[in-house]
Amino acid sequence: MATWTCPDCNRDFGAVGRGHMCSPGLTTAEFVASVPEYVAPIFRAVHDHLRRVDTEVDGDLIVDPLAKKVLFKNGPTFCILDVKTKWVAVGFSLRRGLETGRLSRKTSEQGGRYYHVINVDDPALIDGEFREWLTEAYHHGAGGKGAASKPSRLDPMVPDDIDFEIAPPR
Repeated sequence: MATWTCPDCNRDFGAVGRGHMCSPGLTTAEFVASVPEYVAPIFRAVHDHLRRVDTEVDGDLIVDPLAKKVLFKNGPTFCILDVKTKWVAVGFSLRRGLETGRLSRKTSEQGGRYYHVINVDDPALIDGEFREWLTEAYHHGAGGKGAASKPSRLDPMVPDDIDFEIAPPR
């Protein structure tokens, strides 16, 4: 996957000219230095896991730290760490709704995508089950490594640098 760096804000995206709110990004070191102390171990737990997943498949993980959040992208954004006063809200998108008591908010569904949020105040909460969900989100919720999915123009998890031909209605 080719990436594009905005010449104005220097952030990386999965498509040339990707629409966004131009705000300067940070390095991961600048992000960690600018947030409360409890955030760094949670960020590292998520970041390190996603880097391992990305390395296993020779992927193109983009880590996009901003002032109070970090966007993880593999094409489009699939995971967001949002810094709150006492925890980090870890949001991720799957092609299915989760049945778990760990969710912090009601799961929202849009266009066949289910957005989940779990509030994390201890990196130990990023356990094997949580890492499985993050891996599934990395693979765009397609059910794991190597799973096939039918691309759709309405699917926000299809890499945004690929154009699909859609036949006109008959």
